[in-house]
Amino acid sequence: MVNREINFSLWLDFIERDYLKNEFGKLIDRGIVNGATSNPAIFATAITTSPAYKEQLESLEGKSAKEKYEALAIEDIRTAAQLLRPIYDRGDDGFISIEVDPFLCNDTKGTVEEGVRLFKAIGEPNVMIKVPATKAGYRAMTILMENGISVNATLVFSPKQARECFTAMTKGIEQGEKYGACRVEAVISVFVSRFDRALDSELEACGIDPSKTGIYNACKIYNMIEDNKIPNIRALFASTGVKGDELPADYYIKGLMASHSVNTAPLATIEAYLNNSPSTTKEALPIEDRVLSGYFMNLEDNDFNMDKIYKKLLDEGLVAFEESFQAMLDKIK
Repeated sequence: MVNREINFSLWLDFIERDYLKNEFGKLIDRGIVNGATSNPAIFATAITTSPAYKEQLESLEGKSAKEKYEALAIEDIRTAAQLLRPIYDRGDDGFISIEVDPFLCNDTKGTVEEGVRLFKAIGEPNVMIKVPATKAGYRAMTILMENGISVNATLVFSPKQARECFTAMTKGIEQGEKYGACRVEAVISVFVSRFDRALDSELEACGIDPSKTGIYNACKIYNMIEDNKIPNIRALFASTGVKGDELPADYYIKGLMASHSVNTAPLATIEAYLNNSPSTTKEALPIEDRVLSGYFMNLEDNDFNMDKIYKKLLDEGLVAFEESFQAMLDKIK
């Protein structure tokens, strides 16, 4: 649940047409969420499994697969944006994000052109364009923001990526102010649970407590963002669903409760959080830098090379989004 006392936002990491039209507004009205996110994998699942898209798909006969996808995605994002618009107008977040084609991750010009085109086609100000945190993506973030388009930097795993995003976003905000851009905000989406799924078994074999790496890494990035005190750049904690029964379903919401932050979570994770007394949840962050440094030094002492781990998770994330996107295109062409 959104906690306005500490400026904590909870966003829904889920898009599906029938749900948007029938249930999403209730979550907003009850103050449970004040934003939403999507990604290529989420859209791929929705479009290829839900009958809600059948009629529009039939009307798009003769279009390319990419054109069909964009038509479907634009309608869904516009619907979500319009439902969220009242709270956006009150200054209470109200953002929905859409990601550029994942095959553009190394193409600055293509990313900017597609981001601008999608933003204009949706026609709502409370849309964030999601851009992968790659070298090409950093420059695209600056250009989009200086043109008045809010940005969600995605697939962030390492503190280095986060610093690059922060620098690019700060420059975009400064340039946008010079050009008279309207309200622009940004989030740096730190992926969390993938660390623990990848490392926990090896950590336990070394006698190191599991299921801490994702939260500690996210906190390291959160501390950096907060230390720089730019009000309209926040940490967003993503990949916050758990796999299996080893952890409580809301583990990555309660473990990352922090002021001036966003947590985007799958519907089942949010429901579990609501069932476990969210009103009593206390702030879990920040964690002191010395504690974080000691933890990662211990990992290094046990031969865990974080730079290699960061690269592996980023490469896997980029490939996973490309594969989901391509599979969806193949199915609807």
